[in-house]
Amino acid sequence: MAIVKMKRVRLIALARDRDALLSELLHVGCVEVREPEESLLEGDALLHRDVSALAEARGDLTSLQHAIEVLSRYAPRKKSLFTPRARMREAELLDESARQAALTKAETINGHARTIGQLNAREARVHADRLALEPWSGCDVPLEQKGTAKTELLLGTVPNTVDFDALAGALDEAAGAAEVRRLSVDREQQYLEVIVHRDCRQEALDALRSFGFSFAQLRDLTGTARENLLALGRELDEIAARRNREIAAITEMGPCLDELKTGLDRVEQVIATESARERILTGGSILCLEGWASVPEIPELEKALAKFDCAYELTEPKEEEYPDVPVELRNGKLVRPMNMVTDMYSLPAYGTVDPNPLMAPFFIIFYGMMMADMGYGLIMMLLSAVILLKARPNGATMRYMIPLMGLCGISTFIWGFLTGGFFGDLIPQMRGILTGVDPESIPLWSLFSPLDDALMVLVGSLILGVIQIFTGMIVSMVKQIRRGETMAALCNEGAWFAVFILAGIGFAAGKLSWGLIAGLVILVVANACGKKGFGIITGVFGALYNGITGYFSDIMSYSRLMALMLAGAVVAQVFNKLGAITGNIVFFFIIAMIGNALNFALNILGCFVHDMRLQCLEFFGRFYEDGGKPFRPLNINTKYVDIEK
Repeated sequence: MAIVKMKRVRLIALARDRDALLSELLHVGCVEVREPEESLLEGDALLHRDVSALAEARGDLTSLQHAIEVLSRYAPRKKSLFTPRARMREAELLDESARQAALTKAETINGHARTIGQLNAREARVHADRLALEPWSGCDVPLEQKGTAKTELLLGTVPNTVDFDALAGALDEAAGAAEVRRLSVDREQQYLEVIVHRDCRQEALDALRSFGFSFAQLRDLTGTARENLLALGRELDEIAARRNREIAAITEMGPCLDELKTGLDRVEQVIATESARERILTGGSILCLEGWASVPEIPELEKALAKFDCAYELTEPKEEEYPDVPVELRNGKLVRPMNMVTDMYSLPAYGTVDPNPLMAPFFIIFYGMMMADMGYGLIMMLLSAVILLKARPNGATMRYMIPLMGLCGISTFIWGFLTGGFFGDLIPQMRGILTGVDPESIPLWSLFSPLDDALMVLVGSLILGVIQIFTGMIVSMVKQIRRGETMAALCNEGAWFAVFILAGIGFAAGKLSWGLIAGLVILVVANACGKKGFGIITGVFGALYNGITGYFSDIMSYSRLMALMLAGAVVAQVFNKLGAITGNIVFFFIIAMIGNALNFALNILGCFVHDMRLQCLEFFGRFYEDGGKPFRPLNINTKYVDIEK
């Protein structure tokens, strides 16, 4: 089906049917509700945006997400790649009571998490208080005691670099009735206890300040420092005990994780509905809705709308509206995985060509040619089959990537069979170790070898490139002809087709020069068409230069097919030979498998990147028009469960 046709939908219904109408649209899942036109909202218009509970729904979503994170942290589960998603019916997913139950449990979990956060903050403050008091633990005088009738107690610090003996001597000289004691020392400061007669207080302070003395910044505490430290220790124990109780309460709710995840999917549907509600215009007793509907589901949409007292129209978009029309791609099972490539690049513009059916065979063949190993192909096919059967992936990327990996695995296996590669030359090397026969004398059957027939592989790569480039040129010509630009199509791609055909005929007949001359004449005539004077010369020269350099560089880009096939085969054989040097079958197998694992990991990504480049630059550049906006209908879209309708 390629790019799905869309129709603009305009609907007027009774405001009292709003919730039921949105529920039906959610069920049908084929209408994208668009923002209302600003002209309808300006001035004293009768229509205004409908009121929604979107902010509240997003708050519920945040609450569930946080609760899931909390459970994952305090009650983690063993994760498995092949754990399938739960299945449920649509009515069960939209159950309001189940959603509220999940939100209640999420709030309970979040409450415990908030308490833990408060306890952690309190613990940090207590630790800070302990750190501040520990240097004064040697002071036996209660901290609220500032001295006696005749003496005064001074607690303070001086820098660690101060000579304590010099400080004590200066204090004794300035105020004879004074005594200083060093309580503790750390990297930065010395902590001092000074007892001085009140009559000598000022002289003692002057002497101390000359050494950088500053008073201790202690809170209004009672009792000795040691007593306060013991009290803070007991408080820390109490905080730890309470935190453990809160963690235990969260852990007990670990089995609720699946319910919370399902609740999150339920809230996502509410958000989708409320987002659509915000785009609806209402005038009190009526509502107005505008958007786009996919044509294949229109019969189902009309059946759903027949349940309501409403008026609606479905119209084909005009060509000037195409930039605003959303795009949805639908293809068969073999082509659908290629949506991953177009999603990463850009969706095609509405009214243009879907590249996926054209690209799929080239992408899969090119990928297999670059990997070209039966062992690697088997791994890719097995991984794809196991993940599809066990995990049933349905994410935006995984639902395309895993089937695509399986298709590329089939191609890799076929090319590996043609080149005689099974983890490189693993089997011949293994036979050589077991039998003592030269591995090169007992190779696997192959149609050709990347190492021995590199020139043939290069020529084959370039031929495949020419075929893909020709395909892009044909599509470009068809598009131009359909738009009524027949002359432009013939003078551009058509002229170059003639050049290639005449060159091929001339080469086959042994008169390549005559074929090239004939092609050159056609190019000159085609590019001079419609031009006058000096414009003929510049037009012809520019077309020749750009065409020759462009086509030559594009075709040569396909040499990477040969380069990656050759590189992968060489790396695999190098590791196999390194293992064979040991002469021990166990060591050989270990070294060979480690090397092939590294080679496989490198190639599975490298081949994808190079394949993407060939499609997006060499192929798409000839006919592809990007810029399509993705079709986002109001439908049931879940992350953790699969819906059975």
